[in-house]
Amino acid sequence: MSEPVYKRILLKVSGESMCLPDSSGVDSDAVSALVDEISPLVDLGVEIVMVVGGGNLIRSRQLMEDPNIKRTTADQMGMLGTIINGLGLCDALNGRGLPARVLSAVHMPTLCETYTIKEAQKQLAKGRIVISAGGTGNPFFTTDTCSSLRASELGVEAFVKATKVDGVFDSDPMLNPKAVRYDKLTYAKVLEDRLGVMDLSAISMCMENDIKILVLQLSKPGNLLNAVCGQEVGTIVTQ
Repeated sequence: MSEPVYKRILLKVSGESMCLPDSSGVDSDAVSALVDEISPLVDLGVEIVMVVGGGNLIRSRQLMEDPNIKRTTADQMGMLGTIINGLGLCDALNGRGLPARVLSAVHMPTLCETYTIKEAQKQLAKGRIVISAGGTGNPFFTTDTCSSLRASELGVEAFVKATKVDGVFDSDPMLNPKAVRYDKLTYAKVLEDRLGVMDLSAISMCMENDIKILVLQLSKPGNLLNAVCGQEVGTIVTQ
């Protein structure tokens, strides 16, 4: 088996990775498939921080279309969705012999531990996967921004964003079959062209802290492992 080129990564997965395609909720087969992709990294000794979205349960942007629901409330509901996913994913990982802990930015001591940098570093040092849930604990921040913040706080070497498509394209490949995929990009190019790989604030934070961004398709078995071992998979965003 190849050797990893990154000792510590942040893995951001969407809430949709917890359910079947074109579905919602949490599906055990989908979660098991996600664990299948993570397991080889643990075997190689890669330290993993995870952020999982909540779109399979609730989409705060859609809620905001209701004039009776405040933006802050919609975002708080979205945070709760990420905690639900984090708890389920944690059990799935532990059940497969992959030690994991959920650390929530929202104080919920009866459900999980509270996120602090010190606690996250302690759990990583013990060889556990850290699942950062509850976003940043504040409204107006997406899980992409939360991911870049955690990546910066915990000194990861690569921010891996696992998506539905195989990298970053010049237009939406789901709508444009002629969309062109980039193998490599600079942070400046992503910001200038507003390519939409993630929030501009998240890109800026990774640029400021010189954290590589790897964008890849999670549903293709082995993609995650190959990327962490230095193979050309998806799109790499660097200085």
